[in-house]
Amino acid sequence: MAGANGVHGGRVLEWIDKAAYACAVGWSQSYCVTAYVGHIHFNRPIPSGHMVEVRSRITYTGSSSMHIVNEVFSADPREGVFTRACDCLVIFVAMSEDRKPKRVPKYQPQTDEEKRVAEAALSRVQLRKAIEEEMLKQVYSDDSTAPQLTNRFLAKPTDVNWGGNVHGGTAMEWIDEAATACTMQWTGERTVAVYAGGIRFYRPVHIGDLVEVDARLVRTDQRSMSVMVHLRAGDPREGKDNLPVAIHASFTYVATDLDGNPLNARQFKPVTNEDKRLEAHATKLRELRAEYQPHPLVRPLREDYKITS
Repeated sequence: MAGANGVHGGRVLEWIDKAAYACAVGWSQSYCVTAYVGHIHFNRPIPSGHMVEVRSRITYTGSSSMHIVNEVFSADPREGVFTRACDCLVIFVAMSEDRKPKRVPKYQPQTDEEKRVAEAALSRVQLRKAIEEEMLKQVYSDDSTAPQLTNRFLAKPTDVNWGGNVHGGTAMEWIDEAATACTMQWTGERTVAVYAGGIRFYRPVHIGDLVEVDARLVRTDQRSMSVMVHLRAGDPREGKDNLPVAIHASFTYVATDLDGNPLNARQFKPVTNEDKRLEAHATKLRELRAEYQPHPLVRPLREDYKITS
């Protein structure tokens, strides 16, 4: 879990995005944009003060897309023993100078392990399509009694990336902040992200845009809380009611005590038809992930590793 006595999940996603971006740019030799981040389990918290290492590697390329496997490790600097905290797949698209998709060099896996990882990345393609289709079917309106929280602000120049837009990782941190606040408001407890999936980027967020991050709790289980988040952004002169969706994501949270132990979730009972439909939607997403069962991107570590001078 991310955030329990340590770094929040949104910050971890920001680190992943920056490392994966550098990997994508190095491979394509061009500006790249985040297209998708999926299926990340925050296996353990990263304590504040730990050294962090993010490893990113190309595993598959399409005509303009690059599938990048990322692993996050951390270690107490007094011991120097790194263990894995999480891993995930990020997809970037290379862009030409006129901001159109650009062809990238083809990646050819050579070793058995490289071929295994490429197959694992491809095993997620159909799952990703099924999840996106399911998410696009949904309508979110005011006809709901679900816990909800909305943040609005202007995208600042300090949020800029090489291409003049907001970093994808920065946007994911905004999403986690809104979802965390939504679940904390509902439970009255500290909450932490344990899973993030189906993070789909539809359009860039520009510096100066009015950004609206809307988080809605849609399902509770014994301990977990499923949250759907929409990030909308656009020209503030056109008003907050006309902001197009830039990113859509699903997160799962649990409440914890002061020692980081999980607590039972305060239960949400759907009331309106929309509440019931979105609860069923969250259930469907879980069923899809169980049905497709994507292959693991990384192998279990045989042992922790220690830095040497």
